[in-house]
Amino acid sequence: MPDCLSPGAPAEGPTEGPTEGPTEGPIEGLAEVPGEGPNGDRPDGDLPDGDLPDGTALLALERRARRGGSGLGATALAGLWRFERVWPKGQSEASPLAGGLLRGLGACLRIEVGPEEQGAAAPLQLTNAVRLGALELRFQGPGWLQGRRPLLLFQFERLQLRAGERVLWQRALATGQGRRQPFFALIGAGADGTWLAARGRSGGLALWCRTPTAT
Repeated sequence: MPDCLSPGAPAEGPTEGPTEGPTEGPIEGLAEVPGEGPNGDRPDGDLPDGDLPDGTALLALERRARRGGSGLGATALAGLWRFERVWPKGQSEASPLAGGLLRGLGACLRIEVGPEEQGAAAPLQLTNAVRLGALELRFQGPGWLQGRRPLLLFQFERLQLRAGERVLWQRALATGQGRRQPFFALIGAGADGTWLAARGRSGGLALWCRTPTAT
């Protein structure tokens, strides 16, 4: 299964220096973004609205996030995000093969937060999914933000096979001590909220685009 959909290994992309991990605790020595900070709802990207960043632009945004945080909070993350691009580890160019495959499977990431629980420490619910015809495979579980960057940590607890709203099959996934805690180190998002970028624990990078959700 591609890394960006695996419960233990988020997507890969170009690397630049060591990747933070949840075992290190909050990332120290990073000043908050003036006027925003990690609890804010606005990203710290300055690309024109609607433009998607390339690998070089994402590395520049990542350097900024490491110094001063991404400025992303729970409210900014909430929504349905369609997979757009993936950068294999150690490469500066997006992978057309992996990207085309995952787009063809309709890979998406849904992040939800209750209206009474807004804020960086709010419990989140994550769903990672792919589609094949009428069938959809979903990984589901809780997530939470940690540190000044922040990190989006998550733990998938349930796997489902669905046809529309009907659950055809499901099983619980193993969790607990001895397993590596998966996470996304947030890099940035579009000023208009249309895209989101993050680096996974495996050292890779993925880019998603926001998809309007039905009410």
